[in-house]
Formats: sequence, structure tokens, C-alpha cells
Amino acid sequence: MTQTIRIGGASGFWGDSAVGAPQLVRSGQIDYLVFDYLAELTMSLLAGARLKKPELGYATDFVAVAMKQVLKDVVDKGIRVVSNAGGVNPQGCADALAALAAEQGVALKISVVTGDDLMPQMAALREADPPVREIQSGAPLPEKLVSANAYLGALPVKAALDAGAQVVITGRCVDSAVTLGVLMHAFGWTPEQHDLLAAGALAGHIIECGAQGTGGLHTDWERVPDWAHIGYPIVECEANGDFTVTKPAGTGGLVVPAVVAEQMLYEIGDPTAYLLPDVVCDFSRVTMAQDGEHRVRVSGARGRPPTPFYKVSATYMAGFRCSAQLTIVGLDAVAKARRTGEAILIRSTEMLEALGLGAYKEHHLEVLGAESCYGPHARHANTREAVLRLTVTHRSKEALELFAREIAPAGTSWSPGTTGAAGRPSVSPSIRQYAFLVDKARLQPQVHVGGQVIDITVPAGTPFTASTQQPISDTQTPGADAVELPLVRLAWARSGDKGDTSNIGVIARRPELLPLLRAQLTPERVAAWLAHLVQGSVTRFEVPGIHAFNFVCEQALGGGGMASLRNDPLGKGMAQILLSMPVRVPPHLL
Repeated sequence: MTQTIRIGGASGFWGDSAVGAPQLVRSGQIDYLVFDYLAELTMSLLAGARLKKPELGYATDFVAVAMKQVLKDVVDKGIRVVSNAGGVNPQGCADALAALAAEQGVALKISVVTGDDLMPQMAALREADPPVREIQSGAPLPEKLVSANAYLGALPVKAALDAGAQVVITGRCVDSAVTLGVLMHAFGWTPEQHDLLAAGALAGHIIECGAQGTGGLHTDWERVPDWAHIGYPIVECEANGDFTVTKPAGTGGLVVPAVVAEQMLYEIGDPTAYLLPDVVCDFSRVTMAQDGEHRVRVSGARGRPPTPFYKVSATYMAGFRCSAQLTIVGLDAVAKARRTGEAILIRSTEMLEALGLGAYKEHHLEVLGAESCYGPHARHANTREAVLRLTVTHRSKEALELFAREIAPAGTSWSPGTTGAAGRPSVSPSIRQYAFLVDKARLQPQVHVGGQVIDITVPAGTPFTASTQQPISDTQTPGADAVELPLVRLAWARSGDKGDTSNIGVIARRPELLPLLRAQLTPERVAAWLAHLVQGSVTRFEVPGIHAFNFVCEQALGGGGMASLRNDPLGKGMAQILLSMPVRVPPHLL
């Protein structure tokens, strides 16, 4: 058995740079190449594409861009590939890849994973007892869904590789499963080895967002060299579950514990109970240590049996939406921008009502450049250049086409210095996510390879019980001589999203700062600082292994993802806003 398996993460989403795959393949430092393409919005767009052309419905860039560049090298070097680029049509993706291989004269064994699509079961699910309810809001199942796909786990990927596939194409699976499946295959890990599965899932989580694991989005961005040539992540994994994060030699970027710690906390909730289809992960005691230049060694993940449920990401139509922008230049730019936006809303609403179309369902006015997202903490309200961003929704496409026509007239009607109207903004369907749980027994994942169909047996799982984290009382209150500084001087942070929930991971720059942060970064104070954005509760979790906290903020993103009208619907800026919060520090700790 090979002692170390090297896996490169070439894509963090559909739209990531085309440099990842060739960079990793040409490095000579990988045995496997994995791609993550699918977000909730991506699935609905792919479903729409397949309705128009049955052969579509997959992430076309995987074949037409990534594999076109590296297919011959991948085969020559014996590198095996796993990707969830199949979307809602994994067989179509496989067919396109087979055509590319034939065109390039390459023999290729391709495997397809199916079984995630729940659309054929919608009628039965509507009659289910207890009824289906949305995970966060408790809302009932929408009448008309565009897509509904369960997040499958790593077992189908393992089975496909066991059967000799050189390329494995899946539909919807949890992002880290493409990596965990490789490790289960390579090391012979079984579904009962939960600590190992948790470690493999963490390795996958670190590389699933591409360059975010090698310096992308790092708090100390100025320390990250050569952005243009940033290296894509590699994990060198051992059979005992320990792994080292690195990147191709000679590339830009930065691999240090702070970077890897930020990515570990990205888009998770309770760090003691990160729920995946194959395992419930506990990352709270994970440790990270520098192990050479651009090398971070990670260990300490623990796991418990998985739950009996898959998470399902469904999408549905909720009318239409349109976003418009105008640039306002000159003195009082912010006030002029706000008045312009209000005038557009008043005028267009009156026109809609006169036509019997009714008012907008929702609207949201922001002034970019005025630090709108900082709310009461904004400092630059007197900027002399601002961008008005106005987003509206309506059940009628006709209504929003009228709205789109009423943007450009602002250039001659109202504020001096109005510019930047680059044609009429487009109207698009308002597609929203609906997440729910479904019993694993309802689905039968299958692997199609070499003319065979392999049914995958998935463990039934056990009922989930939340672990109880013992409160840590080690706090330090600053004295009268303390100096006030922004949090960024004491901590790194990164934020992400799950539906309408945002999480903010905060890591102390030095372990001795943690008691001071624990005393001042209370859930109540964080909630108050972010009150202009967060409407729900804020919960703080301890992550002592990396001297960190994870703050989970509910009802924080204006509906989140596709439902949000905000300029930042995914909470990317939440950590930056929190890092500006003042904290008091004793002089001896500076």
C-alpha cells in the first residue's frame, strides 16, 4: 500500500481560473486531481440548460477547458481524476469527455455516479409523514421545483476507483467527497473508521475551494506573494489520516497555519459536529504546524457515525429579479445616489400600479463606496464617487423590463455627475434554494463503469445527538492601561455562508491572546456589532486546537444566496466588518 497519496484541488467552483489543472498536472507532485464545480445556484442553472438542450446540464468547462488542456498528460502520468462536474447530467458530461478523448486519440475508462436526483420522488415526498420542511425556516415544500439533488457521499467515488476508472464524474455530492473517496480507495478505509473518514473529509475541505487553501482571501493579504501565479492546493495524505497542505513548487501564494486554519473554519457550523454523508466530523482539536516552507501538517480530526439523512438542495422559481447600477460623481455623492435610487423606485412603482402590475415584491438600495455594508460603523459617507446599486423582484417579467428602462433616464433627469449606465440591466429568473433532509433509504447511488452498474450500499446511520462543549472560563479582562485596537491586530478571520446563516471563524494570532478575545468577543457583543446585518441569534463555538472561535450568525444574509438582494449575498465581507471591531489590549501583549 502506498504510504502517501498526493491530491491536487484544481477548482473551487464553476468559474474558477483555468490555470489550476495544468499547473497541478505539470508540477509532477500529484497522484490524483479533483475538481469541485457545484453550488446551489449552479444546479438550478444546469437544470435549466438541460431543459433547453438535453445533452447539456453539466459544467461544460470541465471538458472544454480543463480536461482539454491536460487529458493527454493525465493519462501519460497515470493521474486519476474525480469531479462533480456532472451536475444534473453526469452521463452527458461523460459522453462529452469520451468524445474529447477520441478526438485526442486517448484511451480512457470513465465512470459515472448517479442517484442524487430526487425530482422523480417529489410526488411521494409531498405526501410524506412527517411532511418535508425547510431546514432553517421550516417552510413547506414549494409547489414547483426546478431541481432537487441530495448531497451524496464518498462511497460511490471509492467504488468507481476500485473498479478501475481513470476519471470519475459525479452529480451532486458533498464538496469534500471527491477527496475522501480517493483516500478510501487508496488506503482501504472502511465506512466504520470514522476518525479516518473525518481526517479525509478535512483534507477535502481544505482543498475544495481552490486557492483559498493557499493564500486566497487571507486576512494578511499583503503577505501573500505573486497573486497572478498563486499555487493551487495539494494535500499529501497518510494512511493514519494525517496530511500536509502544500502547493506546486515555484508558484505564488502562501501556505502557513493561519491560512489553513481560516479555510478549515470556512462555511462550517459547530466544529464538533460538521455533518457529512459519511461521518460527523469533530475538528475542534485539530492542530496545525509549519513543516517546511509552504508546508503545513494537519492532524487531530475525529469522527462519529453519520446520520440517517442526506441533505437535499432544491431550487424553485420565485418570479424575476433585476439589479441596476449607476455611478454618481462629485460632492455629496452618497446623498445624491440615495435620492436617485429613491426617485427610480417611486417613479417605476407608480408606473407599475398604473398598468395594474402591482408593486415590487422586494427592493434593496445600496450605495457602494459609502461602506453601506458597515452600517453604523461606516466611515466614508462623504466620498466623492459612489455607485448606486438597486435590486428589485417581481412576479412579472414585464414589470422588471419596465424597471430596466427607467434606469438610464437618471443620467439626464436628476443628479449632476450621473454616469456609468452601460445599457439596460437584464431581467433574470429569481431562483431560490430550499434545503431539506431525506432518509438515505430513499436513494440508491449507482456507479456506471465499463458497461456495469454497481449498486452502492450506504450505512443506515444513527440518530444525531449534538455534542456538549464544555464552556472555557479562561478569560482576561484588560486593565485601565489597555490600548484600543481593531480586532484585525489580534486575529485572523474568514466568513462564509450556509443558506441564510453566516459563519465567521476568528483565529488568535498568538495563543496567549485567546483569553483576552474570549472576554471581549462575546456572542452578545458580536451580535450588537453586526446588528444591521444579522437578524437572528449568534452562537460562539470554541476551537481550541487552533486557538479560535467560530461564530454562527443566523438570518444574517437577507435570505442568503439566490434569495438575497444584497451586494454580498454570501457573507464574504462579514469577517472584514467584524475585524474592524475595537478591542482593548494590555500593553505587554502588543
